[in-house]
Amino acid sequence: MHPELFNFQLPFYTHNVTIYTYAFCIVIGTLLASLYTKWSAKKELNIVHLPNTFFYIIFIAGFIGGKLFFYLERPLHFWNNPKLMLDNFSGGFVFYGSFVTIIPIVIWYLKNRKIPVLPMLDILAITTIIAHSLGRIGCFNAGCCYGSETTSFFGNTFPNSNNLAVHPTQLYEATTLILFAIILLYIKKRQQFKGQLFLLYIGMYAISRAILELFRGDNRGYVIDNYLSHSQFIAILILLTSIFFYKKLKTKNKLILNN
Repeated sequence: MHPELFNFQLPFYTHNVTIYTYAFCIVIGTLLASLYTKWSAKKELNIVHLPNTFFYIIFIAGFIGGKLFFYLERPLHFWNNPKLMLDNFSGGFVFYGSFVTIIPIVIWYLKNRKIPVLPMLDILAITTIIAHSLGRIGCFNAGCCYGSETTSFFGNTFPNSNNLAVHPTQLYEATTLILFAIILLYIKKRQQFKGQLFLLYIGMYAISRAILELFRGDNRGYVIDNYLSHSQFIAILILLTSIFFYKKLKTKNKLILNN
């Protein structure tokens, strides 16, 4: 765990500039995800120039959604401490908050620009995995989003874990996401219908996230205290939604092939 990547000093500046590992991972993840999206859009959809505004919109929507859901995990805490809500750049984001905010805005943007929605969502499935997995590696180095106490070989101690060895759930999730990317790239060569990769991604992630929540040990918001966390509840809804649309699109594709 290395929360600070390196320090350096600028000319005529008295303090050292610190580059934090979490922020570095987010930047690198975003850059690689953007490059992959542009490359894939050009190769698969013949979109020579995908506007940078597309990525700006995604970033802004993800930032707002991730922050909003973070506040909603402990609404009374932030209501009683409103100054904490202004601390927008020190962490505190919920992935599902970003996700459910980004998707409808992306769909609106694609339709408005007359860009094929389902093929682009398939591309964004891999895009999201790239950014998300590197972000989780950043979480590990920052010491946030850690797991519950464990005596297993995988146990790690974090600054906020009270000197207890806990599950490195950040690395569990990053590893799972990389595995999902491999599976999706394999299926891509045998893809049955447009949108299949995206729906498989959100379905697989929903299952993995619901399971991973069982190993989380940091302060989590619950829908049912100590039984069903916010993320598990959202995961169930997303899984059911992905199953519904998967069956719908698969059936529609069969009808088109039969005709």
